[in-house]
Amino acid sequence: MLSPELLKVIRTSQENEITEHLIYRTLAGRLKDKRQAAILEGIARDEQAHYEIWKSLTGVDVAPAAGKVAFFIVISRVFGLTFGLKLLEKGEDMAQAAYGRIRQVAPQVEKIIADEGRHENELIDLVDEDRLKYASSVVLGLNDALVELTGALVGFTLALQNTRLVALVGLITGIAASLSMAASEYLSTKQEDTQKDPLKASLITGGAYVLTVTLLILPYLLLDNLSVCLGLVLITAVTIIFIFTYYISVAKGLNFKKRFLEMAGISLGVAAINFLIGLVIRNVFKIDV
Repeated sequence: MLSPELLKVIRTSQENEITEHLIYRTLAGRLKDKRQAAILEGIARDEQAHYEIWKSLTGVDVAPAAGKVAFFIVISRVFGLTFGLKLLEKGEDMAQAAYGRIRQVAPQVEKIIADEGRHENELIDLVDEDRLKYASSVVLGLNDALVELTGALVGFTLALQNTRLVALVGLITGIAASLSMAASEYLSTKQEDTQKDPLKASLITGGAYVLTVTLLILPYLLLDNLSVCLGLVLITAVTIIFIFTYYISVAKGLNFKKRFLEMAGISLGVAAINFLIGLVIRNVFKIDV
């Protein structure tokens, strides 16, 4: 006899299985590669079988979570199939923690645990997406822009004391640096033994740099308060680092906390140093713009 608490856990698992069945089936239908589609269709069938196992215990049908299905379909389209699948698998990892409790009263759960382990292996390197292939180029553009321009804007703010002037100098600095980074990435990729296209890699690096520069400078173009602008620059920098680090950590199975703290620490550390430099320059040279 299942306790009400355990029955609730099983119903949650049942809903997850039918929801994931629908997600995998929908994603499989969008793939052009037949091998990849077949893998996802196979996983979808397994999820349906798992649902039937849970149904034999609960005795009721459960509808899929439509919001979760829509969320993962959109995530996979925007951020790539690999990211969407890895994020979905992280949810399955958490669900498996509850299976130990169910195993004692339902030996059928052993099949589900075995299938989930096999799914994880099947999904490893399922797709070779450009989003991940060129991730290093994006990292190069984002990281350099965040480290260099965040620090530069802090220094410019203290030294120049004029939002429009800071924006102008920052924009000139950012555009010049983005062109330099794009050229460096082109030459470096051309010398590497890689499948990446040098021109595409350079455009991605330059584009990531320009996008980051635009987001960091935007407060100085819209606002007049230097303190607010400076605060928004730091918040924007940390937000960009958080979003991109989370994406890479999920897609590549890396440690998010370690990478986030490292990248945020470097960017904010350089900003703090430039804050002191700007303060020294303003006071020593008596700059009053």
